[in-house]
Amino acid sequence: MTKVVVQNIMSPGSVTNLDAGKYEAMKQAVLKVLPAAAPGITVAEMQRGVLAHLPDSLFPDGAKAGWWGKAVQLDLEAKGVIAREKTKPLRLHRVGAS
Repeated sequence: MTKVVVQNIMSPGSVTNLDAGKYEAMKQAVLKVLPAAAPGITVAEMQRGVLAHLPDSLFPDGAKAGWWGKAVQLDLEAKGVIAREKTKPLRLHRVGAS
């Protein structure tokens, strides 16, 4: 099984190795549903939106999609690919041309 190194914006310097296939599938789904500019969408909207874009072979009936969505969200934030708005509830959007 191929692994990918994942960061967490909430824990700078901390890294985790996760399944590369599931990570990439979730990353593509997250980037599809997040708008390119502020104000973005809420995390709950993102979590619901990604379900339609996930392969059933990796996420049968959306299994574990919530956990993977959050892990990918935090990694993409740490890498500057997506950004959060200082709103309640939290809203996310893509950065640049990602």
